[in-house]
Amino acid sequence: MMKGYLSIVLHAHLPYVRHPEYEEFLEEDWLFEAITETYIPLLNMFENLTRDRVPFNITMTISGTLANMLNDEMLQNRYLKHMDKLVDFCTLELERLSPYPDMYAIALHNYDTYFNARKYFLDNDKNLIKRFKYFQDLGNLEIIPVTATHGMLPMMKDFPNAIRAQVRMAKLDYMHNFGREPQGIWLAECAYYKGQDIYLKDEGIRYFLVDAHGIKNSDPRPVYGVYSPVFTENGVAAFARDLESSEQVWSSEVGYPGDGAYREFHKDAGYELDYEYIKPFLHSDGVRRNIGIKYHAITDKKGTFKKAYNPEEARNTAISHAYNFVYNRSKQIDYLSSKMKYRKPIILSPYDAELYGHWWYEGPIFLEYIFRAMQESNFTSITPSKYLDIYKLNQVVDLSMSSWGANGYYDVWVDGSNDYIYRHLHKAASKMIELAKIEPANELEYRALNQAARELFLAQTSCWPFIMFTKTMVGYAEKKISDHTYRLFKIYEDIKHGSIDEEWLNEIEGRDNIFKNVDYRVYR
Repeated sequence: MMKGYLSIVLHAHLPYVRHPEYEEFLEEDWLFEAITETYIPLLNMFENLTRDRVPFNITMTISGTLANMLNDEMLQNRYLKHMDKLVDFCTLELERLSPYPDMYAIALHNYDTYFNARKYFLDNDKNLIKRFKYFQDLGNLEIIPVTATHGMLPMMKDFPNAIRAQVRMAKLDYMHNFGREPQGIWLAECAYYKGQDIYLKDEGIRYFLVDAHGIKNSDPRPVYGVYSPVFTENGVAAFARDLESSEQVWSSEVGYPGDGAYREFHKDAGYELDYEYIKPFLHSDGVRRNIGIKYHAITDKKGTFKKAYNPEEARNTAISHAYNFVYNRSKQIDYLSSKMKYRKPIILSPYDAELYGHWWYEGPIFLEYIFRAMQESNFTSITPSKYLDIYKLNQVVDLSMSSWGANGYYDVWVDGSNDYIYRHLHKAASKMIELAKIEPANELEYRALNQAARELFLAQTSCWPFIMFTKTMVGYAEKKISDHTYRLFKIYEDIKHGSIDEEWLNEIEGRDNIFKNVDYRVYR
């Protein structure tokens, strides 16, 4: 007997990194790794389930920054060059490891992975967005946008036009890519503040997601907890993350990805092998880095010894974990359905998409077998919009301020490491809103106004303060904000003085070319 629903949501997003001024750029590897290790494996999962006629419903965000990078011809060609190099390396490794059967088996697995990913990319004319659209059109996948460049809306609270622009541009770009209006939206960092929903309502957005405490702490308290959506006062539905199912995957202590059979992320051939041997496959600067080729299993999270990776053992472990996940959700659904008299519960499980395949190599296998195992369970998969189609009436509440970041609020993005950026971002937003009132005198001025809008969008990406907080690529994040705000300020001054530098404008249009069809009036 079907007693409830599971809604898996994968959040696919990367910041916009594109540097035509360089032959190669380290941070562009973020995209290349995600294509090979996450996006193509997810598409392969959809292919497998569709081929075997296994019913599935899954929701996936594709942010505007990610969609524009996936559609970019220069980045597509650089990805192929990147893959050619890795396939060559894997071929060399087959020869090197041929005397060692166990290691040769891993090398063959690596070769097959990269060769097949490259083939899939070419077979689909380098257009992964089109393939994701195909599965949405089939009805199995629901794609939703993210605020245009993953801009964190509470950080723009004093600039309503900037918030409206983030939401509207997200919708317009989504419609350009997928040929339909979006049902829902992912608010960057799941960050919410009271009144924010009006901007979603104005764009016809039906739902968004918050962390559990966003609904648990609402007023009045939710009748069904986090296992049913609620409506805001403006009639937009909010779904909350289920912490129990999240912990089974996210937790560093008890989560599935820490199992000793799984591939060890942190031991990479780029660091492990002889430097002269690996050097031709590094970037031209010769600096060691992860190249994605790995030979070891986690073995023991606390120990230093790492056994050789066994792909078949890892696959079987992922399948076993998928069945365990479904078993636990069945028990959870049993309990919830006994308490919810008038509707079936929905368990919403959102994750960063890159967890599946990139950080947790076997993650796509795990996901695929959740849907296979679900066929014999007491629940089925559903998307948020399909749940709303079934249950059209929902409790109206005043949601709590929240995010899904550390500590549940905005600490990560407003911290001593990054709080200084907001005076610059706010000044930039103010100037863009002022520019949006202008009617262009000619085509050159129109182009400049549109480019100013792009620069603000790119500066507002929430990834930059996050990187500063985590102290990873801090210099790069600081430079991105500095560069984009500087360009906006220069355009502002050039327009005010009637002296637009066309040669310079051509250069930055070619570099920061996100949202090719943007109209600066989105900031009005």
